[in-house]
Amino acid sequence: MSVVVREAVLDDAPLIAELTRAAWFGKVAATSSGHRETAERVTVHLLQGGGFILLKNDLPVGSVRWVPLDGEANVWEILRMGVLPAYRGEHLSEHLLEAVIHRAQVADIEELRLAVRADQPRLLDLYAAFGFEFAPELEYTHANPAEPAPTVMRRLLGY
Repeated sequence: MSVVVREAVLDDAPLIAELTRAAWFGKVAATSSGHRETAERVTVHLLQGGGFILLKNDLPVGSVRWVPLDGEANVWEILRMGVLPAYRGEHLSEHLLEAVIHRAQVADIEELRLAVRADQPRLLDLYAAFGFEFAPELEYTHANPAEPAPTVMRRLLGY
């Protein structure tokens, strides 16, 4: 099995949008904006921050993005991490998370944040295993007001 994480480029925006929609299908509540992901929104995220695509045996099977937090250039928010249903259970998302953490460390980013949807509590343990801690004092900037508030987690990247 060959697993590769590569940096996304702007031409990958349609692919990332498709991967996001496919990863969300049947797994995340229909009210999630991930079901309506567009190449245009992905392009904005890539221009503001960046992204990675996960390849297994040369096939794109997952993706993740990050953007700097408004007003806090040394804080990145991790967005839209997902793996296609046929590839779940293989711990592949860990490769994406490790890649973002490494990229943030290289860029001297002080903190990573992410949000876990209320309907995805099993992800809390995954992120905790990677050093993310609950941050109830923080609000997720991309929260959907029509849904329960997500759990915000943060990882400080002290140097």
